Amino acid sequence: MQQIFVKSALLATGWAQNVRLTLRDGKIDDIAVGAAKGAADIDLSDQLLLPAIANLHSHTFQRAMAGLSERRGASTDSFWTWRDVMYRFLDQLSPDDIHTIAGFTFMEMAEAGFASVGEFHYVHHQQGGAPYANPAETSLQIISAAQQVGLGLTHLPVLYCFGGVNGEALKGGQQRFGSDFDLFTKMLEGTKTALKDAPLDFHLGVAPHSLRAVNKDLIDQVATLLPEAPVHMHIAEQLAEVEDVKTHWGARPIEWLLDNVNVDKHWCLIHCTHMQPEETIGLAKSGAVAGLCPITEANLGDGIFNAVRFLENGGRFGIGSDSDLRISLTEELRTLEHSQRYKTNQRTVLAKPHGSNAEYLLTQAATGGAQALGRQSGSLEVGQWADMFTIDPKAILADGLEESLALDYWLFAARQDNVENLWSAGRHIVKDGQHIMRAEFEQGFKKTVRKLRALL
Repeated sequence: MQQIFVKSALLATGWAQNVRLTLRDGKIDDIAVGAAKGAADIDLSDQLLLPAIANLHSHTFQRAMAGLSERRGASTDSFWTWRDVMYRFLDQLSPDDIHTIAGFTFMEMAEAGFASVGEFHYVHHQQGGAPYANPAETSLQIISAAQQVGLGLTHLPVLYCFGGVNGEALKGGQQRFGSDFDLFTKMLEGTKTALKDAPLDFHLGVAPHSLRAVNKDLIDQVATLLPEAPVHMHIAEQLAEVEDVKTHWGARPIEWLLDNVNVDKHWCLIHCTHMQPEETIGLAKSGAVAGLCPITEANLGDGIFNAVRFLENGGRFGIGSDSDLRISLTEELRTLEHSQRYKTNQRTVLAKPHGSNAEYLLTQAATGGAQALGRQSGSLEVGQWADMFTIDPKAILADGLEESLALDYWLFAARQDNVENLWSAGRHIVKDGQHIMRAEFEQGFKKTVRKLRALL
């Protein structure tokens, strides 16, 4: 049991003062408002206690290639030329490399304010595509790394069967992704076995990669493998992808999916940056979560999500770090809001009338991310996992501002994420602004990155 005292906390019911939270078995067991600090309490004093975010979409191995695709080639660069760099890079990775990179990246997520992650995991096999002796080998590395860091995990093994919408054979780096349905089920069973020994807040979902990589029968099959579990899919990310799907599937990606698949609250559709108004409204009303990755979408030139129409129609969204180019909760949320300002030529676009922009973005991303990961979190209330973090207004020059204004300053004006403490399912893994094992994870990551860069 832990007891935590803080002068200001953003609870599910709004801001509250002089709050004592009792944590038991990783969950919030009791909340007392207007309490006095106890002698045994962890005293957070003037820090602001906030619900932590579920990072709903990550490919951790890509953290080690960050910055290596920023040189312009002989012709115009695009998502597709970036993908070629990524394929060459991943072909060097060993299971140990995958573990080391994941551990460092998960550690960075915790320091940024993420208490859990959805790892959209598709580097399954050996170079050339042959399965490991245990088909779930690389998934076991991800699970182990998350346990070492203490970050909550929803593991999302990816089904990836084709090299394009025509059912083309996989080639090059794609071969490490590829599985037929039978091999995929074996990977899933091996992952289930490993998760039996993992913390109770570790979960399993499935991820049919995209309409480029699976067909309708496979989508139907994979979505029924784990009833009630999260189902994640990339969709409508690039204009070329949209046109290919229209040509070969007979409809735009979101349009086709909503018309042909039972998309509901268990689904999380990643990116969705190219939708017609009717698709945007249909996605909002489906109950699915839009998985937005603003830093990656900006870096890859994906386009701008139509958040205004989506939210006006009751849509839910969460935030993912995707390519893990930069891991920053504040930058993800700020980039989302700024993209809408570019699109609409207005300011404070997503906030409710007379409301705090930062408070709205934070709370909506927290609840949407929790839904997407099938995680009992997203708000500070009794019965939820104790996923929470603190910021210190004094450290970001926001002291003296009332809570929501301090939050706005943190999101839009502070230089860094400035997370002082973070708990993931009650595990206190960030203290005084750093992960409790930062040095160890950083040392291993630096050694691995040096080795991989020398091989390229």
